[in-house]
Amino acid sequence: MPPSLRSRAQTAASLIDASLDDCGFVRAPGRVNLIGEHTDYQDGFCLPMAIDLDVIVAWRTHPDDDVVVASSAHTDRATFDRSVPPSTLEPAWARPAAGMAAELADDHDIRVGVALGVDSTVPIGAGLSSSAAFEVAVGLALATAAGSALTGDALALAAQRAEHRSTGMPCGVMDQMASVHGQAGHALLLDCRTLGVAPVRIPDDLAVVVVHCGIPRTLVGTEYAERRAGVEAAAARLGVPTLRDAQPEAVANDPLARHVVSENRRTLMFVAALRRGRVDELGPLMLASHASLRDDYEVSTPALDVLVDSLMEAGAIGARLTGAGFGGCVVALTPASRAEQIADVACDHYRSRTNQVPTPFVVAAADGARRLDPTIESGDR
Repeated sequence: MPPSLRSRAQTAASLIDASLDDCGFVRAPGRVNLIGEHTDYQDGFCLPMAIDLDVIVAWRTHPDDDVVVASSAHTDRATFDRSVPPSTLEPAWARPAAGMAAELADDHDIRVGVALGVDSTVPIGAGLSSSAAFEVAVGLALATAAGSALTGDALALAAQRAEHRSTGMPCGVMDQMASVHGQAGHALLLDCRTLGVAPVRIPDDLAVVVVHCGIPRTLVGTEYAERRAGVEAAAARLGVPTLRDAQPEAVANDPLARHVVSENRRTLMFVAALRRGRVDELGPLMLASHASLRDDYEVSTPALDVLVDSLMEAGAIGARLTGAGFGGCVVALTPASRAEQIADVACDHYRSRTNQVPTPFVVAAADGARRLDPTIESGDR
């Protein structure tokens, strides 16, 4: 049984030498992307889902302007003021928090001395947006501590800029928007040009299974930035603002651009199928997405390919890599009644074929970032 919300809040508070009564609390979820990969930084469409794995932050103010961050996942703590460049902060794990503090100070005039205790159930390096959940939770904690009502798109965009500022990784805004706007029981059709969000109901008889391949995914130092530069160059050659505006025939001979254009179309088809209850159409679209990510965008790995095959052989409706690729997780849709069985069988097959140790999660769609009162709420992850 996962730890209760109250026990996790107590853990977070203890990290800053405080009790439940001494602190305020916020949470922000991780996310899994059902389809629509590497489209968000080209003004495209994607279908993320906030999940019931999350970051909880306990906060309490103090008189000076320093920010102190301690985490249950690390033995060291970070102390910094807003003059420290976030990308140089040590320990490095706290850099997203420093980026968030700097963004809120510069763009929203939010400055407050605060101690933050962090407890997370979002696995690091798995492609489930642990960094975005961390940034959003820290931002909401800082804003709440300062008496600011910062929420919604403004919070998500500040978290995106904090990622750029602290790591140099030019991520799109999907992860942060999903963490902020998540809705229980629903995925979110995100229009990355307008930032419009439309909830899309996930049928009760479907389950979402996420399996980590056992190989961590690190975007800093990977080819992620090269892929982004490649599609930006393609848009420039075509004379369009982004590949959102490109036609399929115009990108037929450019694999990177072809992936983005075709993935936007697949995402809209997937949403239409969900809304019509056409579950039979979902699997082929997920498999086509994975093939495009593997062959055109070249962000899959042999291990991820084997994991997709293992899930399909075990009875999944559809499967694909999720997140940026280069390691991390595969997401699958399964019949709800067989989710655990399919995950177990697929993991056994994958382990025997790769000698890697996978980690499965059966996740549920969760609400987005919010303030907590753990003295009256209980039972959550």
